[in-house]
Amino acid sequence: MGKVNVLGTEISYYQKNEEDYISLTDMVKSFGDDTMIYSWMRNRNTLEFIGIWEELHNPNFKGNEFVTFKSQAGLNSFNLTPRKWIQATNAIGIISKSGRYGGGTFAHRDIAFEFASWLSPQFKLYLIKEFQRLKEDERKQLGWDIRRNLAKINYRIHTDAIKENLIPPELTPHQINLIYASEADVLNMALFGMTAKQWRDSHSGEKGNIRDYANVSQLVCLSNLENLNALFIQEKMVQAERLRKLNQIAIQQMKLLTDDSRIKQLGAGNK
Repeated sequence: MGKVNVLGTEISYYQKNEEDYISLTDMVKSFGDDTMIYSWMRNRNTLEFIGIWEELHNPNFKGNEFVTFKSQAGLNSFNLTPRKWIQATNAIGIISKSGRYGGGTFAHRDIAFEFASWLSPQFKLYLIKEFQRLKEDERKQLGWDIRRNLAKINYRIHTDAIKENLIPPELTPHQINLIYASEADVLNMALFGMTAKQWRDSHSGEKGNIRDYANVSQLVCLSNLENLNALFIQEKMVQAERLRKLNQIAIQQMKLLTDDSRIKQLGAGNK
């Protein structure tokens, strides 16, 4: 469950089957109470909208019940609540959740935006704006998480190859760490042209390490180099030859990656 602030009102939302559902109950706080949701649902235009939405997205929607409700819309005696709509038509676009915390009426964002328009055009525009900003932030975070996880996976492949092929069993833990560091610097030299120590010495005021400051293209290339170095190690290629080949590959891949518009867009999204 997340929240978004629209004109000073905290509005809850959550995802179901990768679709966003927004709290209508929270949306009416600045305008009235839950009875506004019932008034909105009694409207014939509203019924047509949510009914057509269900027909487009819900194969189990009971269209006959929808027709019955629509024929009654406009009558003084007609009354429709979210729960009644859901139970009668098997609707999925509107959800009624119980509970003191996180309960209330939620709607798919297509329907929630329509409800926001009914409340206030201004409110709808700010809601859409905030949701777009929220989704963009989520996309940036997802892109970063994917790259970081990919780097972790390839790092494990790389270190396993070092362990299996370069570390004799009689070495001390300290000696083993020296070999790992040495192999990490093979990749650093191939891609960045310097070792981790050389970078730290020339960036004494910076936190982290050389890889923390890599851009998207460099992270993608580094991930590829880790896999290739693991393969070269398994093939018993000496370190100097591996460094030469990895440097050539890094130059070639960076030329391609820096010309790739999709990589550029991903990089721009994380600045």
